[in-house]
Amino acid sequence: MEEIDIKRKAHEFRIDILNMIHKANSGHTGGSLSAIDILTTLYFGESKGKKFLNTDPKNPDWTDQDYFILSKGHSCPALYVILADLGFFPKEELNHFRQVGALLQGHPVRKTPGVTMTTGTLGSGISAAVGLAMCLKMEKKMNKVYVMVGDGEFQEGIVWEALMAAGHHKLDNLVVILDNNGVQMDGYVRSVMSIDPVVDKFDAFGFLTLQVMDGHNIADLLKAFSKAVDNPRKPVAIVANTVKGKGVSFAEGKASYHGVALSKEEMSVAIPAIQKNIEQCVEYECD
Repeated sequence: MEEIDIKRKAHEFRIDILNMIHKANSGHTGGSLSAIDILTTLYFGESKGKKFLNTDPKNPDWTDQDYFILSKGHSCPALYVILADLGFFPKEELNHFRQVGALLQGHPVRKTPGVTMTTGTLGSGISAAVGLAMCLKMEKKMNKVYVMVGDGEFQEGIVWEALMAAGHHKLDNLVVILDNNGVQMDGYVRSVMSIDPVVDKFDAFGFLTLQVMDGHNIADLLKAFSKAVDNPRKPVAIVANTVKGKGVSFAEGKASYHGVALSKEEMSVAIPAIQKNIEQCVEYECD
C-alpha cells in the first residue's frame, strides 16, 4: 500500500476508534490515537514488495505468520479496527466493544481472531514476545515478532528484564516498538518516573535502535520498518515519538483523555475535523 493510502486509512481508523469507544462510553482514547499511525504502517506497509507483517485473516492460526503483540493492551481499539478491516472478524463487532460476552473486550484476549496474546497487565506482552521470539529461533523458524510497548509501561521492571534477555540472546527476529507519547494516566511520564535516556538504554542492551522523531509521519515510519526488516543480527527497537490523542486537537497531549470516551458534543467537533483530513488526503496534501 502506498504512503498516501496508509495516511488516509489511519485517518479513517481514527473515526472508527472514536465511534466504538463513544458507543461503549468506555475505553482508552489517548493511547489508541497515538498508536494508530504506527500500527497502520505495520499492518499495511511493505518493503521490496513484501509486507512488514505477514498474516492471513483466513487462517489466523497459520504457523508461518509473523506475530504482533500489543503489550500496551489498553490501546486495543487501535488494533481491533485494523483486524476488522483486514477481515479477521466482521466490522459489526466494533459496535459491541466492551459489552458483556462480546468478542472485543477492553483489553486483548487470545480468543479474538488476530490477537496473539492476552495482554493488559503491563509488561506481560513484551515478556511473552521475547519468549515467543526465542522459541521461534530454537525451532529455526523465520517468523518475525513485533511488540508495541507504551512509555508508561516502561516503568515496569519486567520490561527491562525482557529487553536484557532479548539482547543477550541476539533475537534478530524481534522488533520492539515504543509508543513514546510522553503521557500516562496520572500525568507526564517524565514527572511520574522518567525512562530517559531510553535510546541509550536500548543500545546498552544490544539493540539496533531506530528513532522516529515524528511517530505520525508515515514516510518516516515506513523507512524505520524497512530498516527493521533488514537488521544486522540483533533485536530492533523503534522509538517513535508520538502525541497522545493525536488527531483530536483538544485531546492532544492531555492525560485527562487517557481512559475516557468523547462526549456527544466533543464527537461533533472531532469527527468533522478528521473527515476534513480524509477529504484532503490527496498526494502531498494529507496531514
